[in-house]
Amino acid sequence: MTTHAEPETTGVDEAGIATRLARLESVEQIRQLVARYGFAVDDRDVAAVKRLFAADGSLRTAAGTGKGQGVDAVGEYFVGRFQVLGPTYHYTHDHVIDFDPDDPHLARGRVAGHAEVWRDGAPMLTAIRYLDTYVQRDGVWLFLERVQAYMYFADVRDYPEVLGHDLRVRLGPAESDWKPADWPVITR
Repeated sequence: MTTHAEPETTGVDEAGIATRLARLESVEQIRQLVARYGFAVDDRDVAAVKRLFAADGSLRTAAGTGKGQGVDAVGEYFVGRFQVLGPTYHYTHDHVIDFDPDDPHLARGRVAGHAEVWRDGAPMLTAIRYLDTYVQRDGVWLFLERVQAYMYFADVRDYPEVLGHDLRVRLGPAESDWKPADWPVITR
């Protein structure tokens, strides 16, 4: 007697696995995007920096200073910065990525980092957080917005005194060049 058995099911949610795999691939692409930014800036490769931003992407500081709206403006900002900066070394630490629950092509990220910079004849050190918005276009993740937020930006020789001070962003030797940091806010 011949019986027709029901097809065996494995209980594997193949669609769910495909979705999770795509998410993991996106996470890795975004992490590579962030790493490539540091290398491109340190290598003074404006073309590479521009390839990391969406055509309508922007770069600014948390304090509101615009550095470029649109990929060409971001590129021009770096052309100008590279003319006055000496060597730089950007390195990132922790990176948190949150995907938009309503749009699989949009994500936000927080990146902790530091940079060593030669600026205006002085060795500078900065602790920085990048507050990013990423967008996936044509299968490629890009910066839609990159916001730089500073804990400090100071001459390395002033470092021992900077952390306990309210004005930790010091873009020059004069006190008029000192600004409050973006995080954390110190209250006494």
